[in-house]
Amino acid sequence: MHSTPLKTYLKLVCVALFWGGTFIAGRIVAKEIPHMIAATLRFVIACALLLILAWRMEGGLPKLNRQQIHATFALGATGIFLYNICFFAALERMPAGRTALFVALNPIVTALALAALFHEKLGRVKWLGILIAFVGASIVITRGEFLATLRDISHSVGLGELLMFCGVCAWAAYTILGRHALKGLSPIAATTYAALWGLLLLSFGAISQVSQLEPGHFSLKVIAAIVYLGVFGTVIGFVWYYEGVKAIGATRTAVFNNLVPVFGVSFGALVLHEPILISMVVGGLMVVAGVSLTNRQT
Repeated sequence: MHSTPLKTYLKLVCVALFWGGTFIAGRIVAKEIPHMIAATLRFVIACALLLILAWRMEGGLPKLNRQQIHATFALGATGIFLYNICFFAALERMPAGRTALFVALNPIVTALALAALFHEKLGRVKWLGILIAFVGASIVITRGEFLATLRDISHSVGLGELLMFCGVCAWAAYTILGRHALKGLSPIAATTYAALWGLLLLSFGAISQVSQLEPGHFSLKVIAAIVYLGVFGTVIGFVWYYEGVKAIGATRTAVFNNLVPVFGVSFGALVLHEPILISMVVGGLMVVAGVSLTNRQT
């Protein structure tokens, strides 16, 4: 009886590891392939596997009503299309570890959006968590150089940072839509439809970048990174994450997301030899602490 929770926890640690690794794989791909094409290839693989999973686990995909069509399209447009454009475009311009720390702000942005749009109450502890997380994020973004940033914001905030923050907002929209817009769909069905819509939108963008593609850039390392993004970073990560939600609940499962930036920064240093700055460590720890407070049940 005690082996099931342990197995679940190990899978959730692996999910965080897989998702942390997506920043390294994304950085490898983004430096060689136009970002729309990279995102499209990721979801060609992911959609093929998701369709197989939907067929084996649920007998196929259900027919959608009009509301579900609109909802899954919105999920695909935000969490797949917009997020992945920002993800790859940011990784083209920023180190993987730094980008991973930005994603730690997802729960904070989601909580603020829910409070603003759906009037969900945020108690004192949650507001304290949001404040700590934003201070931590400021340390990461400015590399600890607040005064230099106040004098010249371009000193710390460039296009890569802005793109990744847009990606965070896109994922927050995806999360909120998933909570409030979908009815009568399983997680696998909803995700598969969202991925298919996102792939359709990405494909239109990829066509416009074909002229920028150089076949010689498809090295074995790049191909392996794309496969990793589609298989481990998308499909296996999604399935194991929702197994965790089913086994131990959404709140306890979400805590494991705090490990994603830890793995992202660590892998960035180990695999890509990126420097780990003091500001990244201090700011990252503050972000994780703030997110933990914000996710506390009161």
